[in-house]
Amino acid sequence: MEDFGHPADDWAADDTEAFDLCDQCGQVVAGPELLSALVPDSSALHPSDPGLDGRRVLTACTVEHLAELVEHYRDRPFVPEEQWAGKVCRTLAGQDEPVPLSLVAQLSGLSLQQAARGVEWHNARAREWQARYGDLAGADRDDEEP
Repeated sequence: MEDFGHPADDWAADDTEAFDLCDQCGQVVAGPELLSALVPDSSALHPSDPGLDGRRVLTACTVEHLAELVEHYRDRPFVPEEQWAGKVCRTLAGQDEPVPLSLVAQLSGLSLQQAARGVEWHNARAREWQARYGDLAGADRDDEEP
């Protein structure tokens, strides 16, 4: 599921010059010269359309940079649990109170099993992070005088 080429012709219908950055080198690129590709990425979540989750738009200034970016994502495994974890987090972001997992699954469009596996994946990454970096939240308390 890779789509290469220039963005749609109507990228700036109001005659305003648009710019973007090359994802490889950070160079500013004018809209008409911008190259793009759509690649699978389990960490990519669309902010408003869950149907677009799992797809990342890459932008580049040259064909060479686009090829390097596409190759990087081609080598990255697509982990369904990572995407499910993101969907769960997106669903919970607007909640102030605890939410039953069955409701989280329903609101996120996942099965109960997918939601549970997403939570497990997220928690495993959090434990790995804490084992590696420690409890940074408590670091501020160490600097305070008794």
